[in-house]
Amino acid sequence: MRVIIAGGGIAGLSAALSLHAAGITDVLVTEAAEEIKPLGVGINLLPHAVRELTELGLGERIARIGVATGELAYFNHLGQLIWSEPRGIGAGYRWAQYSVHRGRLQHLLLDAVHERLGRAAVRTGHRLTRFTTTADGVVADFGGERLAADLLIAADGIRSTVRAQLYPDEPGPLWNGLVLWRGITKGVPYRGGQSMIMAGDGERKFVAYPISAPDEHGQVEINWVAERPLAHSAAGRGNWNQRIPVDEFLPHFADWKFDWLDVAGTIRDAQQAYEYPMVDRDPLPRWTHGRVTLIGDAAHPMYPIGSNGASQAVLDARVLSDALARIGDPERACEHYEAQRRPPTAATLLANRGMGPELVIKLANERAPEGFTDIEQILPLSERTEIAARYKRIAGFDPKLLNERASYGTTIG
Repeated sequence: MRVIIAGGGIAGLSAALSLHAAGITDVLVTEAAEEIKPLGVGINLLPHAVRELTELGLGERIARIGVATGELAYFNHLGQLIWSEPRGIGAGYRWAQYSVHRGRLQHLLLDAVHERLGRAAVRTGHRLTRFTTTADGVVADFGGERLAADLLIAADGIRSTVRAQLYPDEPGPLWNGLVLWRGITKGVPYRGGQSMIMAGDGERKFVAYPISAPDEHGQVEINWVAERPLAHSAAGRGNWNQRIPVDEFLPHFADWKFDWLDVAGTIRDAQQAYEYPMVDRDPLPRWTHGRVTLIGDAAHPMYPIGSNGASQAVLDARVLSDALARIGDPERACEHYEAQRRPPTAATLLANRGMGPELVIKLANERAPEGFTDIEQILPLSERTEIAARYKRIAGFDPKLLNERASYGTTIG
């Protein structure tokens, strides 16, 4: 079976590795960029994605480039603790949760593809312009170079060329009025050095987590995200690499300084910041059209809430590859994959629009906008626990269900 994957990001490279593990080795990954560079900032890999990558033989490599997240904690704008819970192994999972630099993870996956499938399996400078289906396959056009395959997997992101051809009348990415500013700052570890924190006041929000081990000076790379509504046009929708001076948004967080973290100072000390309007797209009625199917952000771009974007892409890759190996026929396999993955990702996408587990910040602010002396009086533990557990069930990483379910596919090691 000849498979072309459009897109050399986390989704596309995970798909190539998953196909290889499933015994499908005639695979070509095409990437529009002339060179795959370690760009971007931090992301989280949740235990359900770490399980899949571990089964692909990458667990130890990921542990070397990431920080095992031990805690997720929510605070109000005064730095008062609303809710915290253990994460990864400490939460009862058989697999860790990792905070990693997106670019380093992408290069880790790229190196593994080169090792297992050969360097010729990835072609950069190949931008897919359109595709044509045939009686027994698909032909992908890369600006005049036409390549035939039995299956085309679209892993080409939120502005997917394949998705646009399948749904030409669909509007562009949908903006909810919020803008994210992201950056990485060298700083002193806080709350033990393995904590992912989220703080907010109902309008502004700040997220931070370490993505490196301490250096010789005891400092770590702190990945951070600042967020608030903004009235200006969201012209940069879908562009993660749009740079912006920190002085343009720092005043919104100038008074945020907690006993355990100087938010304003963390933002100010970043070497570079990126602006990204919070966008997603509505769930699609179909991903699979004959021998063409979508994965990752091409299929279900969602708000960066709940740390789920990259993780869901990894699950897509594993489920699709397993279906292709077991069923054989590409069309039937893709339909099976879609039946397994489209409903839960649509539910996660919609849950993220409802703030996902971050709902506790909104509720705490609504009930105690000036702060509180006892969180139990305004947001009982039972309510906080259910909000967190409900999101885990929707997104597919409930500890018991994840630990007990069968593997999605062939394992290595």
